[in-house]
Amino acid sequence: MEKKLRAGVLGATGMVGQRFITLLENHPWFEVTAVAASPRSAGKTYEEAVEGRWKMETPMPEAVRKLVVMNVNEVEAVSAGVDMVFSAVDMSKDEIRAIEEAYAKAEVPVVSNNSAHRWTPDVPMVIPEINPEHFEVIGFQKKRLGTKRGFIAVKPNCSIQSYAPVLTAWKEFEPYEVVATTYQAISGAGKTFQDWPEMVGNVIPYIGGEEEKSEQEPLRLWGKIEDGAIVKAQEPVITCQCIRIPVLNGHTAAVFVKFRKQPTKEQLIERMVNFKGLPQELALPSAPKQFIQYLEEDNRPQITQDVDFERGMGISVGRLREDTVYDYKFVGLSHNTLRGAAGGAVLCAELLKAQGYIQAK
Repeated sequence: MEKKLRAGVLGATGMVGQRFITLLENHPWFEVTAVAASPRSAGKTYEEAVEGRWKMETPMPEAVRKLVVMNVNEVEAVSAGVDMVFSAVDMSKDEIRAIEEAYAKAEVPVVSNNSAHRWTPDVPMVIPEINPEHFEVIGFQKKRLGTKRGFIAVKPNCSIQSYAPVLTAWKEFEPYEVVATTYQAISGAGKTFQDWPEMVGNVIPYIGGEEEKSEQEPLRLWGKIEDGAIVKAQEPVITCQCIRIPVLNGHTAAVFVKFRKQPTKEQLIERMVNFKGLPQELALPSAPKQFIQYLEEDNRPQITQDVDFERGMGISVGRLREDTVYDYKFVGLSHNTLRGAAGGAVLCAELLKAQGYIQAK
């Protein structure tokens, strides 16, 4: 059996870091050999550092309990024991950019959940079913950084996962104008109801920075590599509202679309349910067998019934119908901390490994 790659988790004590830890337990390709966090956690065992703050529904994996937390700022020390790292650090954007680049320059591939590098021109931001070809920009990034094996790759914001894949499946019909309202779970803010009791029975019509990400990031996914940089697409034009709602996991989107070509409802459903990409062709460990499911019932998708579709890595869509102002409207649902965060990053790392970008030292 091929030896597993040694993975580090940066920001391992936070909610997304914890999700990485659970997803990598018994992973066939990766094994967590290093956990790193802020200096205040460094030197403690992982169990001690997270005591009272474990937010996952499953127990802390035995394999990480006694790992000693390293100082995330001690790049060389952390890099020495890993083949690659997953990044979920909680710092300012400038600090995240600097620390991720420092790891890349230490010849460690970085697969990041953070937004800091999503608009760095030569850093690929990828949903593996949608734009795996953007990994080709890594060659240009390595030249800039002066590295042989170190680079940064990122996944996009959790808010776009419930509609960007659907719009991609419909590309041939040329969607050109989109209105989306997202109803976002509190775990997207790294919180549980215990941490955030004021969210119980409450709705907050503002999530800082989320609307800009939701409008712009899909365009980067659909962009092209030109002269060693990713240039975003110009269409469809997307306008968004992002609202925080009192659910733990699951981002729902209500979406309206105008098309240049006029598809039938049957064509739209057929393109969605048959949409697949490289992860499905390669049968990657975290890939959903079916990426998008369509639910015929008027009251679906629902978070309680559908958020865990394909182990939280699939997208659920329902209520597709013609609209009186736009051409069609639908409701989408995705799991924000699985497909939308750590799970999406693990899937990126699997594809990077399958394509030879990440190898053992």
